[in-house]
Amino acid sequence: MKSWALILCAALLSACAGAPQRTPPPQVFHDTLFQPPSAPIDTARVFALSPRMRAYLRDEISQASGKDVRRQLFDALYRKDKLQLDYDSALTRNAAETFDARAGNCLSLAIMTAALARELNLNVQFQQIDVEESWSRAGNLYFAANHVNLTMGKPQVDRNPYSGGFNIDLVNPLTVDFIPIPAKARENAKPLEEHTVVAMYLNNRAAEQLAAGKIDDAYWFSHKAAEVDPLFLNAYNTLGVIYMHADHMAEAEQVLRYALSQAPARTVFLSNLIQVLQKQDKRDEAAALQVRLAQLEPHPPFHFFQLGQEAMRLGDYARARRMFEQEIERVPDYHEFHFWLALANYQLGDVRAADAAMTRALANSTTRGDHDLYAAKLDRIRAYEAHPPGK
Repeated sequence: MKSWALILCAALLSACAGAPQRTPPPQVFHDTLFQPPSAPIDTARVFALSPRMRAYLRDEISQASGKDVRRQLFDALYRKDKLQLDYDSALTRNAAETFDARAGNCLSLAIMTAALARELNLNVQFQQIDVEESWSRAGNLYFAANHVNLTMGKPQVDRNPYSGGFNIDLVNPLTVDFIPIPAKARENAKPLEEHTVVAMYLNNRAAEQLAAGKIDDAYWFSHKAAEVDPLFLNAYNTLGVIYMHADHMAEAEQVLRYALSQAPARTVFLSNLIQVLQKQDKRDEAAALQVRLAQLEPHPPFHFFQLGQEAMRLGDYARARRMFEQEIERVPDYHEFHFWLALANYQLGDVRAADAAMTRALANSTTRGDHDLYAAKLDRIRAYEAHPPGK
């Protein structure tokens, strides 16, 4: 099965307002190939507060008590008796949707936090965190996720009406992060701009629409992402993958070549371009690029996992277990690797090891659906342990 790689954002990518420095190349868009979007794409709604959000701030965050409003908001985000937020990576929501659901991925949660903080007149800054991309998959789509966090400074005296954003004057900032990150990575954080955050949100929505089979809507979200921040190259990669899924290979090649020309060492772009060339029988160039890709990335993400799945299909459960264990050595916290390791151990009759692996899968699950699936599987394994056949 062929696979395509997209890039999502595991958290919010920006804060200081500003304008992109150039426009996207016009040849990357082919609007006539797609039906209009099923609903308007309104970027103004990304950070917009709902009446319920304003009521929560009015009733729960006291600005007249003399308490640090930053600390009050910070505590509300993390305490279960306050906002009661749950992590759910299944969908990227805007600020109001995340508040209503009390759940979201890191990007959604950070968008909501920024909206609340700004309503409290707090300085807000988003930072890109220097950690390796984390990978996940949905069918034949593979997703690489970047990560950023958010810092909140003291309330500002006034807002600069000409900048379109907030003056950044952070004193003893509080850092809001929805996943743990190494201290060194936090030290090397880089500030990012607000139009990129919106582009990241749109790019996530494009990938999610594509995974749901809604190709036309995916195209328009991706189109808008590239318009909002023409320097955000991941939007062009997503656009190329959308063209591939719609069987518009020439258009896919065009946009992926552009993305790769701007970032020649980006292996995700290179891998997707190779697949497009192969589908067009441009085998010589594809082979040459494959050599280059192997030099840059000898063992791509999910390499050992895919070998393990193939071994499972062949009934070679011992080899499958070795492959899954090798993938887990590289990525210890990805739930699906532990899930498949549990299946391999179960097939090998090692129920105790299957229990341990499924427990890890459950602990690392990032959607409610996965959590429920692993919990049910774990119950079955433990029922087998308690009452094995023949006893």
